[in-house]
Amino acid sequence: MQNPLPRQVLSVSFRALKHDFARLISGISSFDGEVMKINGNAIRPGMVIEHQGRLWRAVKIQHTQPGKGGAYLQVELKDLQSGTKSNERFRSSETVDRATLEQRDYNYLFGDGGTFTFMDNETYEQVELNADMIGEDQVPYLQEGMTVTIESHEDTPIGVQLPATVALEITEADAVVKGQTASSSYKPATLENGVRTLVPPHIATGTRVVINTDDGSYVERAKD
Repeated sequence: MQNPLPRQVLSVSFRALKHDFARLISGISSFDGEVMKINGNAIRPGMVIEHQGRLWRAVKIQHTQPGKGGAYLQVELKDLQSGTKSNERFRSSETVDRATLEQRDYNYLFGDGGTFTFMDNETYEQVELNADMIGEDQVPYLQEGMTVTIESHEDTPIGVQLPATVALEITEADAVVKGQTASSSYKPATLENGVRTLVPPHIATGTRVVINTDDGSYVERAKD
């Protein structure tokens, strides 16, 4: 028969488990069946929230750190019923009601002007969505064949979630400044989709990099 673990070891293991669980649910406050409560700074483009008794889609977000006071998230919202836009500030200490919607996986087929066509992976049914519904900041990251999640409310598509990251090629990058190191500063670069970003000094034109689709920031050099 094996000896039981010492009480001290069990205590350490339990604390580690609690820490991992806390990280897992970070950003989520509670869930009541129809809405999920999230922290104010957890809002992302394309997300649908309930605010002031109406459904709104987050179109653009901007993290702001003022000289005085705490940081907040500036969010451009669009009313899903009237199309009216509103700019709101949310702090991490606030809770926001994220609408619980039906979610299905679709493949992105093609774009035509301001209209984008997706196909249901199971039924092969096609739907057309406009740029506002996807999120203006998200549209440049759409890639043919990409799997996205389309959210619907009462059988009407109202939002799209893209993968967290995409791999793109650098089409233009500033030259490395003599004496500049990888950790000293980032330099401007242009991605193949036309989006400008900042990359480490060693990243050159033609390099494929992984980009965060939420804010367009550099993550790492692509491994493909």
